[in-house]
Amino acid sequence: MSAEVFAGRYHLERRLGIGGMSTVQQAFDPRLERRVAVKLLAEHLAEDSNFVARFRREALAAARLVHPNIVQVFDFGLDEATGQQFIVMELVDGPSCAQLLRDQGTLPIDEVLDVVGQACRGLDHAHRNGVVHRDVKPGNLLRSNDGVVKLADFGIAKATEQSSITQVGSVLGTAAYLAPEQARGEEAGPPADLYALGVVTYQLLSGRLPYEASSLSELALKQQREVPLPLDAVNAEIPPTLAHAVARSLAIDADARYADALAMAESLRAGARGLEPPAPETEDAATEATRMMTSPEPVEPTGATRVMPYEPTEAPPPRATSPVAAQRGRAPARDRRRRARMRGLVAALLVLALLGGLVAVLAAGGGSDRPKLRPFSAQDPQRAIEDVRDLINDNTR
Repeated sequence: MSAEVFAGRYHLERRLGIGGMSTVQQAFDPRLERRVAVKLLAEHLAEDSNFVARFRREALAAARLVHPNIVQVFDFGLDEATGQQFIVMELVDGPSCAQLLRDQGTLPIDEVLDVVGQACRGLDHAHRNGVVHRDVKPGNLLRSNDGVVKLADFGIAKATEQSSITQVGSVLGTAAYLAPEQARGEEAGPPADLYALGVVTYQLLSGRLPYEASSLSELALKQQREVPLPLDAVNAEIPPTLAHAVARSLAIDADARYADALAMAESLRAGARGLEPPAPETEDAATEATRMMTSPEPVEPTGATRVMPYEPTEAPPPRATSPVAAQRGRAPARDRRRRARMRGLVAALLVLALLGGLVAVLAAGGGSDRPKLRPFSAQDPQRAIEDVRDLINDNTR
């Protein structure tokens, strides 16, 4: 095997893994004198022109991602001798999370937080550069022997998902990590990656998937309608707050998940310390809007403690703001609103009083030479007051 040269450059040494869509080989690149991983995609994919075009675009996008937690893409193309599409990547000397699950069943909480936290940093970099992974799963999370976790196979899922030749086994192996919106056929965005990473987190902590089904249709129905069994009910060593943090990443509604990958990592760390994850931003916005509508002038007594939907813990949530500081921050805006309302009220009362006096004068004066009211804008109460005052002065003695 070591004598075989692939794509006129890479000396294949040994097989690292095999799947329904590809085979991964360790190879030596004599041009740059380094070992690399060569992913050889299944031969039948080269016959699909739609796949080939997508593969090139996605491989280019993945090659632009340079981050410590992302497997670097070095080269890609078509080997004319074998008719295989290939992609050359950084070689990670260490197991995948799929191998860790197979060998250990579950991982300790601290180890899971480290693995998922590094994956979150890689995803955050990709999302900020407009790249969605679409196939986050244990086999695509590689951990080197020095503990660095790297995400592999960016873009390949998007290239294959619209291929006219799709392996059923590949679909079955990936379906458990697909977000509900992906299962509905919608475009996958960053929230879909966070959902998939939430499934991986659940699996690393419990040794099982959130949803277990015997068919794709049963799995899809469960994902759309059911809430997974809480992690702390599966594994008694999991703090309920950490179970809640993982559950948020598995929300059916994409908007109810975390705003970004870094927020997810922070919430998982807080959950492990016994702190509840923050509410989704959409929920916070709706609550704030409702509060402002029902109470125009909210007043919180100095030193008051905000009531939280969970039992108090040993330490406050991260980046919490004291009620006193929050009250001070809201005071200027509230004072400005109060002054504006008072000015409007005083102006309205003055207009009513002046109009009342004018009506009385007109009723007493009689005659055909009645003064005529000049139109004024309700949007300018000060001008209205001046107009009414001038009208009274011009037409009374």
